[in-house]
Amino acid sequence: QVQLVESGGGLVQPGGSLRLSCAASGFTLSSYVMSWYRQAPGKDRELVARITSIGNISNLADSVKGRFTISKDNARNTVYLQMNSLKSEDTAVYYCNARNWENDYWGQGTQVTVSS
Repeated sequence: QVQLVESGGGLVQPGGSLRLSCAASGFTLSSYVMSWYRQAPGKDRELVARITSIGNISNLADSVKGRFTISKDNARNTVYLQMNSLKSEDTAVYYCNARNWENDYWGQGTQVTVSS
């Protein structure tokens, strides 16, 4: 059974950090382009960061450059999003996505709330 399970979200104060994890099962993420998206209330889903199958970071939203980092551990079949210097505008549901030429998988999302 194919699954993407996100974890690591929560409530954090402005300036704080969180690390999101996305554990894949039922397929090998090393052959997929892995991405993190987010969707804030009333807004469209937006791409946050993307890492290619060979580990190159191909996309990073301007709003998170210098603060967020995407990485993956093929041995653990897991992709991460390290988020530092969090701002209130980073508040959103964060989704993990795995895509190749024939498949497109999504996780259920994890809530990140940045508030004092």
